[in-house]
Amino acid sequence: MVLVPSLVNPPYILDLAKNMSLAGYLQQQGHDVWLVDWGHPAPEDAGLGLGGHIEKRLLPLLDSIGAPPILVGYCLGGTLSLAAAQLRRDTAAVAAIAAPWDFDHYPVQSRETIVSLWQKAKPLCEKLGYVPMEVLQSGFWALDTARTIRKYAAFADMEEGSAAEQAFIAVEDWANMGAPLTYAAARDLFELLYEGNLTGKGQWTIGGQPISPAMLQCPALIVRSTTDKIVPADASPKLAEQHDSGLGHVGMIVSKKAPAEIWTLLSQWLSNQGG
Repeated sequence: MVLVPSLVNPPYILDLAKNMSLAGYLQQQGHDVWLVDWGHPAPEDAGLGLGGHIEKRLLPLLDSIGAPPILVGYCLGGTLSLAAAQLRRDTAAVAAIAAPWDFDHYPVQSRETIVSLWQKAKPLCEKLGYVPMEVLQSGFWALDTARTIRKYAAFADMEEGSAAEQAFIAVEDWANMGAPLTYAAARDLFELLYEGNLTGKGQWTIGGQPISPAMLQCPALIVRSTTDKIVPADASPKLAEQHDSGLGHVGMIVSKKAPAEIWTLLSQWLSNQGG
């Protein structure tokens, strides 16, 4: 099984710590786990868009495995995994967690804010050839500013050196230490998806092929959060199987309740698919 994280943060949210690792848990349950690390884009990668990450990075990796893969994608990694599963016909199964697809189900103000932030940052990012994490983080904060304030207020009240404080710092390090996104991938994300909703409209193409969850030939599961502001539940793709959770966007992966509510469910589903 191949775990595919988002492009916009380090992959280790799926392997955050010894006692908080989805990848480690799945391995302990007997699954053969591969965790994708998208790496740090080189200057010549500036033109590598979302489709390019699938065609030139993810699909060749799957070819190297030598067996029909099961894909598990988180956040934007889930969106990419669904496309890869369609393009690679021998995919055994695909599961997406908190994956965005139909951007018309985002609040209008949220989409307008994200697109506005991108338009302001675009000229500099185009010159750089990449999008710094600071630009991406400003967009995420804008989706739920009240929560951002609440979480730092709660952090101020945590006991110094406590497990809660260490967990908070680990998650914040993950959120803020990601490699930059290639310029083309950011342009695709903000203009084709957030603004244009090509995925939701069935107009997204990769290598000339239209990409749609309805075209999947393998078992597919979507795990949605009913409290998520980064990826609202209704913005997730419509797949054959669906599980809703009250845990948040990150909480579904690393909260104290995640192992009992999400990890065990995912492991059992993977086992049912032969993974």
